[in-house]
Amino acid sequence: MYFENTGIEGVTAELTLLDEIMNRHGLVRAEQWDYERVSYDKKIVIKEGTYYLRIFGFTPDGDVGSGHAVMHLKKPVLGKHYYPHGVEYGEDEVFPDYLVKSCTKTLLEVQEDLKGYDLNA
Repeated sequence: MYFENTGIEGVTAELTLLDEIMNRHGLVRAEQWDYERVSYDKKIVIKEGTYYLRIFGFTPDGDVGSGHAVMHLKKPVLGKHYYPHGVEYGEDEVFPDYLVKSCTKTLLEVQEDLKGYDLNA
């Protein structure tokens, strides 16, 4: 499930700043990165299963490992984890309303913290 109109998609900011802001809201990069891409994940375990709120980012510079990359954020997504296959984001997935509301609140808080740091603005 993709979240529309969050104000996050298209934001461009430095990696170290993003790490700080995302961590503040429970979104962790951990080892979810490669040369040009990152993924910030918030793991949510509820009675209906295990879900991940995820914000992807990429850098055209291809230098995430330096820690100084300028990242471009993509549309946030919510997915359900299925062991051992991984996370599914499909249109057929059903997400509890309270989970969607909680994720929306988190995304609005992240967007608020990103204000003033968007290098595109």
